[in-house]
Amino acid sequence: MSDTVIVVGGGVVGLTSAVVLAERGRRVRVWSREPAGRTTSAVAGALFWPYRIEPAVQVDVWSLRSLREYAALAWDPEATGVRVVAGLMADTPLAGVGRWAEELSEVREARADELPDGCGQALRARLPLIDMPTHLRYLEERLRAAGGSVERRTVDGFQEAAAEAPVVVNCSGLGARELVPDASVFPVRGQLVVVENPGIDEWFVSAGAGDTGMTVLFPQPYGLVLGGTADEHAWDPLPDPATAAAIVGRCAALRPELRGARVLAHRVGLRPARPRVRVEAVQLPGGARLVHNYGHGGAGVTVAWGCAEEAARLAG
Repeated sequence: MSDTVIVVGGGVVGLTSAVVLAERGRRVRVWSREPAGRTTSAVAGALFWPYRIEPAVQVDVWSLRSLREYAALAWDPEATGVRVVAGLMADTPLAGVGRWAEELSEVREARADELPDGCGQALRARLPLIDMPTHLRYLEERLRAAGGSVERRTVDGFQEAAAEAPVVVNCSGLGARELVPDASVFPVRGQLVVVENPGIDEWFVSAGAGDTGMTVLFPQPYGLVLGGTADEHAWDPLPDPATAAAIVGRCAALRPELRGARVLAHRVGLRPARPRVRVEAVQLPGGARLVHNYGHGGAGVTVAWGCAEEAARLAG
């Protein structure tokens, strides 16, 4: 048991943490109540960007580490789900972006002729855009290749895992609210609509007033993802028809070719937010080490590799 680590949680943060640990020689078991394809990570639009996440200094470091990994994975997008795609981040000055942006192949202020109607300013960049169903499968395959395993298992407390391993890594996301327990964890509900892509090959993001009525377009291999919402403390996992119609309307106002596009799917994800990401080691009764790695909100993909490496260091 001395080299065994149990990772609780099978979303992108849990699987990435498991991969890093396994590739460092640990015997890793992932315990997850749901298969990866049914986690919040699977429905993410998954553009690389440190969105609604603190603390800023650590986030910058974590983002840079993750950016480098995604740049490497983008050489084989069919296997990894990672592509580097150009697009516009509206109302974002270049001066306000972290140091991680210095390693982008393209990042600059957009020219006036590149801005859509109604957009006064935008940052033009080439960023990783991740097909999450494919990427989650890739992470599971990479974990198994390193000798790790994934088990369907409901966890009611960390002592259960500590009885089987000296180190437990908590990547339970929103579940940490009850499992830790940590009342500071709360959902930020995101609703998306997937439509047939009429030929749009660049992404676009505009946060919108109040940051609840976002306009986002993410071209993915399975369709064009339209969004979205960021409703704090909203627990409803079902799509709302009126919200879906508003999303499509905002996106069609930006790109008229979307009017009448066939809807392929409706998606809702509850982002696991917290005032600050928690990556910290504590000792459980009996001596096992518990490493927390949760509270990433809507930026779990963006900081996954950086947080995984810090969690692995804390695992000892």
